[in-house]
Amino acid sequence: MNAPPKGSWRLLLTHIRPQKWKLALGGLLGFVGGMAGLAEPLLAKSVIDTFQAGGSMVGPILVLTVLVLVGAVLGALGAYVLERTAETIVLSARLRLVSRMLRLRVPDVDRLKPGDLLSRVTADSTLLRAVCTSGVTEAITASFMLIGCIALMAYMDAALLGVTLIVLVVVGGITAVVMPRISRATTEAQTALGEMGATLDRSLQAFRTVKAAGAEQRETDAVRGVARKAWRKGVTAAGWTALAGTSTWLAVQLSFLAVLGVGGMRVASGSLEVSSLIAFLLYLFYLTGPISQLVNGATQLQTGLAAIARLREIEDLPAEPVAPVESTSPKNTAPAAVTLRDVHFQYGDDRSPALNGVSFTAPAGGMTALVGPSGAGKSTVFALLERFYEPNEGAIDLDGRPLTEMPMSELRAALGYVEQDAPVLAGTLRDNLLFANPGAGEDEIADVLTRTQLNDLVARLPEGLETAVGHRGQMLSGGERQRVAIARALLRKPRLLLLDEATSQLDAVNELRLRDVIEEVAGTTTVLVIAHRLSTVTTADRIVVMEAGQVRAVGSHAELLDQDDLYRELATTQFLTNAEAMAPAGDKQAKAVQTGG
Repeated sequence: MNAPPKGSWRLLLTHIRPQKWKLALGGLLGFVGGMAGLAEPLLAKSVIDTFQAGGSMVGPILVLTVLVLVGAVLGALGAYVLERTAETIVLSARLRLVSRMLRLRVPDVDRLKPGDLLSRVTADSTLLRAVCTSGVTEAITASFMLIGCIALMAYMDAALLGVTLIVLVVVGGITAVVMPRISRATTEAQTALGEMGATLDRSLQAFRTVKAAGAEQRETDAVRGVARKAWRKGVTAAGWTALAGTSTWLAVQLSFLAVLGVGGMRVASGSLEVSSLIAFLLYLFYLTGPISQLVNGATQLQTGLAAIARLREIEDLPAEPVAPVESTSPKNTAPAAVTLRDVHFQYGDDRSPALNGVSFTAPAGGMTALVGPSGAGKSTVFALLERFYEPNEGAIDLDGRPLTEMPMSELRAALGYVEQDAPVLAGTLRDNLLFANPGAGEDEIADVLTRTQLNDLVARLPEGLETAVGHRGQMLSGGERQRVAIARALLRKPRLLLLDEATSQLDAVNELRLRDVIEEVAGTTTVLVIAHRLSTVTTADRIVVMEAGQVRAVGSHAELLDQDDLYRELATTQFLTNAEAMAPAGDKQAKAVQTGG
């Protein structure tokens, strides 16, 4: 834990290297400004000697004033260049990290927490600023200034320098012991901060659920708990940092007392001039700046390396290849055939298999439905088709071509996917419709709005297609979000359309209309649909019945009613339920009396 994790230095240099000349310029300006300050004690000695000799002090004081002003201007300019360059490095790191995150493999993102990922992009990347200024450039500049200052002190009086160095070495050893503890404490503080972000993100993502459950106080207490943990870790890091900073002050103060005592005796004995003692003491106080910068730089470097280690964890995760812009639209628009051959898959070593030897074919064109009880593995089939996950065994072909041999961009350009929860992104309705096909024209949008029964929604919204739909589409109803997701998939003009419970939140009228749309689409593309309500897939060309990760039957609705007990049970239960739901109120009351209800 004490040493920076392997690869942290390399990643730090990767971020710094493109801006190395700007950092060098900022450091050079600061160095020149500091060198001007180094000359001040010598000029002060000259002023004192001139005063003692009875000469004019106007010239030395004027030169001293100019040096002070020049040093201040150059120092300020150097600091601006460094800070501006550091902000550029932070921006580059954030853009690189976001690009990497959005191309991570789905299993890795499922394992991580969204709030912690956000913390890495915001809080952790911000620490790079201090690393690039105080941690690297200023520390290097301070090293040169320290060497120059010590050289001039040696020129002034070697004996007094020896006294100074003895004190500095002792206190410097204490600082060296403290630094690894700062690194460990900072790493723990940043991790705790990420946990706090993840806990808060969980509550905000389910904001309405929290309120409906009356769980505000419980969630507040949970956030408070991790916030206090982050506070404790931060206080620990601050304590070690303060100790390192105090050691600098202590070193200078003890050196001052030692030099004042030894130097005072030498002045009294006549072996040292008063002006030389004053100049040496000025240099001693001047040491405070470079030493403080070095200690602060070492502290910032430890902090930054801790943050870099967290960024490196994301950099080290495998990512999907970057898709060329031209590959986002399929060149082949013909319906695609899908074949699964003895596919096995499980989400983790400690979980039971989600798919256990699944084999079936969805021919090009038409509709194929996957039905079965919850947990049968239906949505897992879709996840494997999109290559969010890879099968543990077996193979999946698209038009006879293994998915693993297809570029990821080509595969996904051929697919349209409507997820079970039909996510809608923050932005306008138009943004959401064009999300999968930004180049779609107005005629295409108008056509898909009509087909998915969204015209009434557009007419009702105050700004039509330009109306913001809110975070996660909260301004829309569940059925509206589902239709928007279907419209978005249709605008993509996929070769294979995947619909995961695409009508689960629609009323009976809209479900019937949308079922007709899906049947129409099945005439020009391949539709693979997951359904729990069998009434939506009775007209499918083929139905695949799944149970416990296996395929138990394949056939038409009529064939399965006659041949498969599970399908017959599902169909019978749903049809009886539907019949009862549609019965007149008087019949329901009579039935309730008969059953003692």
